[in-house]
Amino acid sequence: MTYETFFAEVKETLMGADASQITDHLAYQFNITGEAAGIFYVEVKEGKLYVEPYEYYDRDVIFTCSAKTLKKIAKGKLDPLVAVTLQKLKVDGNIDKALKLKTLLKSKEK
Repeated sequence: MTYETFFAEVKETLMGADASQITDHLAYQFNITGEAAGIFYVEVKEGKLYVEPYEYYDRDVIFTCSAKTLKKIAKGKLDPLVAVTLQKLKVDGNIDKALKLKTLLKSKEK
């Protein structure tokens, strides 16, 4: 799988999330390792969600994982906290804001 294909899948999955109730500004950078390696960011700003294939320098959190792990997390098949415990997901930055990713992902399940 190429980075472009992977990014398109993840963007489509994440864009189903409802960010309208999130009042905080959240900026997440994802560093994807292994197959489909690359960088992209997810930002919640003024209740809107943005997913772009660029590095984000003013980020709150950096998540590092494989494409396979992120797809499982984005589809709700792997809890992010479990992924960290299993060392499949590395988190650097503001932990409080990192935990809000789970809320954002759950919003797309409604």
